[in-house]
Amino acid sequence: MLEGLPPNGASHVLRLVADERRARAIADIIVETFDPATTAAAAFEEPDGTSWAVEVYFAIEPDAARIRALIATVADEATAARAAFSQIARQDWVENALAGLKPVRAGRVLVHGSHDRAKAAASDIGVEIEAALAFGTGHHGTTLGCLLALDRIARRRRPRRILDVGTGTGVLAIASARLFHGKVACGDIDRIAVETARANALANHAGGYVRPVLAAGVRGPSFTGARYDLIFANILAKPLRLLAPSLAGVAAPGAELVLSGLLARDVAGVLTAYRAQGFALAERRDIDGWATLVLRRGGGAVVPSGRFGSKTRVSPPSDAPPCSAATRRSCGSGSLGPGP
Repeated sequence: MLEGLPPNGASHVLRLVADERRARAIADIIVETFDPATTAAAAFEEPDGTSWAVEVYFAIEPDAARIRALIATVADEATAARAAFSQIARQDWVENALAGLKPVRAGRVLVHGSHDRAKAAASDIGVEIEAALAFGTGHHGTTLGCLLALDRIARRRRPRRILDVGTGTGVLAIASARLFHGKVACGDIDRIAVETARANALANHAGGYVRPVLAAGVRGPSFTGARYDLIFANILAKPLRLLAPSLAGVAAPGAELVLSGLLARDVAGVLTAYRAQGFALAERRDIDGWATLVLRRGGGAVVPSGRFGSKTRVSPPSDAPPCSAATRRSCGSGSLGPGP
């Protein structure tokens, strides 16, 4: 998924300090509004632990008045007025951003940068992902929602064939490979994302299991004739709706789809598209205004998740083996065994 990419040759920067809610909302609206090839936004906690900073990098000179008006729609006029614009010297945006990225946990999976490698415990499934020219360090609500869905699935079954559409940095594919000891098919429409995901797979000792390809959706020989029982698509609402028939076409009976990249207002339209393909909502989780949906053919009862103010709908898939005492090690191991 391409969202919030640091632009090459950034020439201008916006900085402001706000509380966590406003900072996250500002970063999200910037990412949603501007071309990710020329604009990048990040929100992170300040060292004092009491406030958050927003940094937005631009490859071209921004329209300050327009951006302040946009900020005011998700924060307030006072916060918008504090936005400070300046020119920046040519430098490494990625390296600067690393200081604000803390490890992200989803069950046993710990996504971290190289600067936090020592924080991964022996029992953790550490996935090392640097901020880079592709989306997916685990910090955004969409990626975190998918990782949490993966953790819930791993606790009850072991998918046989996994697909990650719009792989970005490859974080979901790598985490899945590490959890389930198997190959994960994945692709992205962006060449830089594919290169980044390949490098990350190698760095995480998953190069034999995660081999990203350049592809639009599930088009291409890599996906021909395949059927998957777990499919991730962390992209945006419109492409998710358009992909509904093709994802349904590669979904095995009883497959689960984990869909994200959705604002709350997008959920109804996406659900309509997938219900037309025979899928029902099984779980929903909302984090920082972004929704992650787990769909399958069938349904279940809605129960509160107790986290992030979301509700979760839970029912076992129809054709997948549960994680029994005999299979629990393979469902949750942190090492890579032979692929299928």
